[in-house]
Amino acid sequence: MKNNFQIIPYNKKFNHFFYDLNIEWLESYFEVEPYDLDILKYSEKLIINNGGHIFFGEINNIIIGTFAFIKNNNNSYELSKMAIEKNQRGLGYGSKMLEFAIIFGQENNWKEIYLYTSSKLKNSIYLYKKYGFKKTELKSSPYKRGDIKMEYKF
Repeated sequence: MKNNFQIIPYNKKFNHFFYDLNIEWLESYFEVEPYDLDILKYSEKLIINNGGHIFFGEINNIIIGTFAFIKNNNNSYELSKMAIEKNQRGLGYGSKMLEFAIIFGQENNWKEIYLYTSSKLKNSIYLYKKYGFKKTELKSSPYKRGDIKMEYKF
């Protein structure tokens, strides 16, 4: 992995990367659900304007990854829409984004970060567990594919 990878905050001019990277990832592994399309098409309205955050991972001014925090309440956020460009996967950038996410939550005095994932994504589940996320009861999920809920408590 190159050392010049950095995570930058939301900028409207990069919003198409949020959409494109996530659509590519979803189509590779699952199907794009109506809720996905709403979040991706109207990300500024549904995430940013509601107190959430979108970040981008870049190398040499080229966006290669993205993820979002969707606000649930003042101290609880869903980590969502994490995607990395296909040819950059497996190089440690997901770990860097997850580390950033946890530090960001700590710095903002959040109570928890939670996420929904699929039992099909063994590598992702391993990564989440490695960083301290634990499986919790899944009462409902906004995603058909989301059969596991995990949380990180601060």
